[in-house]
This record gives sequence, structure tokens and C-alpha cells, in this order.
Amino acid sequence: MRKYTAPPGWTVAAYRFALDATPRQERDLLSHCGAARFAYNWAVSWVRATWDQRLAETSYGISEQELTPWRPWSLVALRKQWNQIKDELAPWWGENSKESYNTGLAGAAAAFDNYKMSKNGSRAGARMGKPKRKRKHGSALSCRFTTGTIRVEPDRHHITLPRLGTLKTHESTRKLARRIEAGTARILSATVSHRAERWLVSFQVEVRRSDPPPTDPSATIGVDLGISHLAVLSQPIAGVSDAEGFVANSRHLDQAQKRLRRLSRRCSRRQGPDKRTRTKPSARWQRANRARNHLHQRVANLRLDGLHKLTTGLTQHAGTLVVENLNVAGMLKNRRLARHIADAGWGTLRRLLEYKTGWRGGTLHVADRWFASSKTCSDCGAVKAKLPLRVRVFRCEECGLALDRDLNAARNLAQLVTELSESGTGVAGDPTPAGANGRPSRHKTRPRRAVGVDASIPQRTSA
Repeated sequence: MRKYTAPPGWTVAAYRFALDATPRQERDLLSHCGAARFAYNWAVSWVRATWDQRLAETSYGISEQELTPWRPWSLVALRKQWNQIKDELAPWWGENSKESYNTGLAGAAAAFDNYKMSKNGSRAGARMGKPKRKRKHGSALSCRFTTGTIRVEPDRHHITLPRLGTLKTHESTRKLARRIEAGTARILSATVSHRAERWLVSFQVEVRRSDPPPTDPSATIGVDLGISHLAVLSQPIAGVSDAEGFVANSRHLDQAQKRLRRLSRRCSRRQGPDKRTRTKPSARWQRANRARNHLHQRVANLRLDGLHKLTTGLTQHAGTLVVENLNVAGMLKNRRLARHIADAGWGTLRRLLEYKTGWRGGTLHVADRWFASSKTCSDCGAVKAKLPLRVRVFRCEECGLALDRDLNAARNLAQLVTELSESGTGVAGDPTPAGANGRPSRHKTRPRRAVGVDASIPQRTSA
């Protein structure tokens, strides 16, 4: 599917609200999501049937010209074929909106496109396997509406969706309603989903934003992410960090560990599902599992709320922000730190900064992954050959600087952009540096000019 591009001066944003659906409306929502899954499974089976047939024919020695022709998997082709057989395949299709079936077909087309791009190397990230059918009780419930009646009601407590009618929202929709009334927002689509026993609706909205510029457009702040502190800033910001520039890490998952262990033990004492013996879960296990899912969802919501407040405060103050290009996927392989790194949400923080700086006309620089921010002295520029992670204070043998290693790294990040802006070159000015696509980087640590005691230590260079 082609990615939607907003017109100049506009941007695409999402507004998500929780729903208070009646039992009848919940059944209708489940029916629509089930219809989307049914259409997805049909499309995957229809396309892959040709693949299996061609594989069998190849094993029989049939020539390439005589093999069964490939079946197209574009959304247009899948929709055309679906319309031809839907009366015979699913005579009940009229019970749901046509958008539910289009959701499944669009998901299947995207899955095959992603598989093809991953196979030929044009898609970043880990290799993807062939699309598979979705299980009824193991797949996420979701349905997307792009046409029909999609609106926010004037009372700001109800929304209207095709075939589902008017649904009550758990919270007020005034933020979106005010923009629609003012003509600065236009709804493009609506997606209903189910998460932690709660139905949600997310509106994809085209918004004309007029956010005020940062209070200090000339300020350049380096942001060093960590675990003991969620972030360390090169200079403090009132209301965002403390007097030294440290942003506390709330550690929401650690705080919930005691309750989470208790709920997990409760689930283990119930009869849960077993795929090998096809044992269905008991009602008591389902209740215990729902309580555990609620706790996980609360932790995720608290984490996201904290990241939004932090990134908003940063973009409101400084015009230029500098962060590191961290290999988060590789760090998660460390079994001692994986849980703490995942709880910090470094990847989400960077993603939020990327679009929030654009809203206010700021700039986000991403330093090269191999820039030695922690090993470099922020005062004289001397570079240490080694600095173990257990050493939390940076001590320079050349100038005698003694500073917290994270604060030293944050100041180096801020100085990096200043130096590169004066010279006009450097990797920090590239918003998407090499190695940021999720694949293993082939770069090696490059030698760097340094002064001081450590300059005499030979450094490894690429062969």
C-alpha cells in the first residue's frame, strides 16, 4: 500500500479514545474484527496455494513455462477476486461493513509486500517469513474504516462508525472536536481495536498544526539515555530535569514486579491453554489472565505517558537536540539488562522526538553509533581507550576533570553538533545515519586524534 502524504502545512496525527460499548455493540465489534480475520486468511490461502502448487510441479520436473501462473496479491486484485466468490464463500458477508473485509485484504497485501521486500533485501529489519493464517484466539482484534459515516458527535461523548452506529466514548473527544469545528483537522480513517479487555478507537487525522517555536531556538542540548537515569541533559531544563540535568527513571515495570509475580503465580495454579493436548483454558484462568494483562497495560500506559511528557518538555525548550544512535536490539540480548532497557523505552523516546521537533521547527541530530561520547573528555577532548560500564564517574588524566559519565556524554553530544555546524560536515547532521535500519552494522571503531595519557595506546583499525 502506498503511504499517505499530507499536503504542505498539514501533518497526520492520531487521536485514540476508549469506548464504553454495550454488550450488543461488543458483539458487533467482534463480528467485524472476525470478518477482517476471515478475509485475511482467505487471501493468504488463495495466494499461497499457487506457491505450493508450483513447488510440487517443480519437483515433478515440469518446465518453467508450463507451471501454474502466479496469483497477484495486490489489494486491487484481491478485492476483485473476493467480490467474485464472497457470495459462495461467505454468504453472511452482508452482516458486516465492507470495510471489515477490506481491512483483512489490505493486511494480506501488505504482508506479502513486506515478505517480498525482506527477501530481496530492500526492507530493513529482521528477515520475514511467508505470511501465515491468523488464529481465532491468538491474533489481535482490529478493523479499519476508511469510507462511510465517520464522525465525532457534537456532544463530544459519542462517535459514529459505519454499520456500528453511535458508540459512547469513555472520555471526552473535545480535543479532536475543537479542531474539526475550527477547520484545522479532517478525519481520514478510524480503527477499532481490542486491548486488555478494552475497546479503543483511533482516528487518523490530517491536522494543520501551528505549534509555537521553542522558547530557546538557539539552545543545543545533548540527551544521553540510560537506566539509572532515564536521560541526562547537557544543561538542565526547569520542569523537565533536576538542577544538574538528570531525568529520573520511574521504572514502572520494576515497581509492578511484586504484583506481577503474584498474578503470574495465580495463573500458573489454574488450568491454562495447552496447544499440544488441545486443552482449553478454564474460566478461572481467563479471569486471572485478564488481571495480569490489565497490569501490563497499565505499566505500558504509564511508561508512554512519561515519555510523552519528557519529549514535549525537551522540544518546547530547545531548538536543537542531539541523541545517540543506540543499537537497542543488540542491547536487549544482554540478559542482565534486557528488562531494564525495555522498560526505559529508548526507541519510543527517539521516535517521539523525531516528529515533535518537526512540529515546532526544531532539529533532531543523531550522532554516529561509533562516536565515543562516554570515553571522550568534554573539557579537553582526551579519549580513553577503555571505560567499563561499572565506572560511573569519568576522570580525565589530562585535565583532571571528574564528572558523571552520563553527564559527560551528554555534553559531548551537544559539542559535537556545535563543532560540525562550524565545519559544515559530519555524520551528526544526518537524521538517518548508517546502521539505523536495524541490521548489524559493518563499521569498526575508527581511530580518533586524542591528547593525554591514553593517546599513546594503539587503537584497532579495520583491515
